[in-house]
Amino acid sequence: MSPAKIRLCVDQPLGAGQSLPLDEAQAHYLFGVMREAVGARVLVFNGRDGEWLAEVTEAGKRKGTLLCLEETRAQTAPADLWLLFAPVKKARTDIIVEKAVELGAARIVPVATDYTNSERLRRDKAEAHVREAAEQCGALFLPEVAEMAPLARLLGDWSKDRRILWADESAPAGSPAATLARSEPGPWAILTGPEGGFSESERSRLRALSFVIPVSLGPRILRAETAAIAAMTLWQAHLGDWR
Repeated sequence: MSPAKIRLCVDQPLGAGQSLPLDEAQAHYLFGVMREAVGARVLVFNGRDGEWLAEVTEAGKRKGTLLCLEETRAQTAPADLWLLFAPVKKARTDIIVEKAVELGAARIVPVATDYTNSERLRRDKAEAHVREAAEQCGALFLPEVAEMAPLARLLGDWSKDRRILWADESAPAGSPAATLARSEPGPWAILTGPEGGFSESERSRLRALSFVIPVSLGPRILRAETAAIAAMTLWQAHLGDWR
């Protein structure tokens, strides 16, 4: 068991003897906030080279350096699951992005629907949330955050090999767990809508697509962020890496 409790996401390649210069924000967090000093051990990862134990060799207010010592976990790939969601208010969108990382999404795709009440999503801000969430939850992989795209265009360009589990609040009552239990593993995506739900034209188009599987998420109306969390949890339990 590694004595290190702090995890940092870095951009540099990782390997035994690799020197890792810290940026100002990382140095402030490690030495100003967490009060670590030379000789402290931290865990580092970059989403490509596994997780490594590193030692602080230089500590300053605005800079610092780590030295990679040994690999603690080999790199693994996440389950092949994408999350497609309509951005909502900022704080709730941040929750969706954070929980998508914690629940093992491989790709995060914001979509613009007819009732989406957020016209844009700051991709750089979302990527920062991805890194922070990965540091905290022990993830080894950093999901890609795609550019926001209109739902119609996304569906038009969609590969039929990747099925979409559509969280449809108007779907007949039934067990989504049973639906997933009858489904096959492979490339999947989960689609959740905005606070106002999907428009009738969007529903009609989604229902007409053979690769879209509509499911109800229960008898209660869920907030957008809750729906995303619930759907990902169900998928991971039946088809993902929780089995």
